[in-house]
Amino acid sequence: MSRDGATGLRYGWTTGACATAATTAAYTALLTGDFPDPVTIDLPHDKHPSFALATERLAEGAATAGVVKDAGDDPDVTHGALVSARVTPGEPGTGVTFRAGEGVGTVTKPGLPLAVGEPAINPMPRQFIREHVAAVAARHGGTGDVVVEISVEHGEELARKTWNPRLGILGGLSILGTTGVVVPYSCSSWIDSIRRGIDVARAAGREHVAGCTGSTSERVVTELYGLPEDALLDMGDFAGAVLKYLRRHPVPRLTVAGGIGKLAKLADGHLDLHSGRSQVSTESLAAMVRDAGGAPALVDGVRAANTALDALQQCSAAGFPLGDLVAAGARTTALGVLRGAPVEVDVVVIDRGGTVVGRA
Repeated sequence: MSRDGATGLRYGWTTGACATAATTAAYTALLTGDFPDPVTIDLPHDKHPSFALATERLAEGAATAGVVKDAGDDPDVTHGALVSARVTPGEPGTGVTFRAGEGVGTVTKPGLPLAVGEPAINPMPRQFIREHVAAVAARHGGTGDVVVEISVEHGEELARKTWNPRLGILGGLSILGTTGVVVPYSCSSWIDSIRRGIDVARAAGREHVAGCTGSTSERVVTELYGLPEDALLDMGDFAGAVLKYLRRHPVPRLTVAGGIGKLAKLADGHLDLHSGRSQVSTESLAAMVRDAGGAPALVDGVRAANTALDALQQCSAAGFPLGDLVAAGARTTALGVLRGAPVEVDVVVIDRGGTVVGRA
């Protein structure tokens, strides 16, 4: 397992890579009677990982192999999950037919890169699997006409911790991955989920979506606007991902909602709101207060504040609308990223208790 040179963290393998390895082993066994263990696959960027088989089962006309997913040092919900592939002969000329086994979801809403009713096995993992099936067929004299059923142990339970229910993927997880490699803390799957969430909202005809930093801001936005679940984007720290995707795929109205700390960072021009990658600048908050006519003592107090919440409390005690200033600044940043895309933007700032403390 290789490591990221900058962070020293281990890379891992996506569910798509694991499903490809399991399929390769199972189809090889179906044609030869023997499971390759470990099984090696070919991924983009000249990567050729080997996977040890955790399970193997050969029956008349069917072979099943399973590998345990290793996500490296990424805090991936599917780390340690058993990903299995059951391969059976298909009808002549049909190529690879995909089925959702236990723990793999089915698409029930339009807007995803898969048709409604299809198993939630994404396009790139499907391509990997097709290529490996063809290679095994060429090597061992098969037709390449197979039914591949992918399963993930406890996948339905794990899927509740993902975006899948909101995206209309029911019954389990998605089989994901574009390169087969999990980059630790790259958060690429979260950003991909944001994009898919926007796609689903657009396909459902939603004209108003909300990018929320957490569950409290989601609740506040729902109470304010009565938005349906598929219009709520679990933005987390990735404000930039929401704004950049909406710039290319606009929705008429966007509400950005979050706590004073995260939206103070957005107001200061940061598009990644994670505490490890951007900090609240009390100097910037003090400048806002000064430029809006705040008393010098209040400006100094805000500059010396420990947190954005501390600054907010000082301003509230002085009857000064810091929350509104932060909301206005965050809206300005958002409009700058949207670059004139036809998206109306409003911002809702809350405190930790979920009280609205600023709007723009």
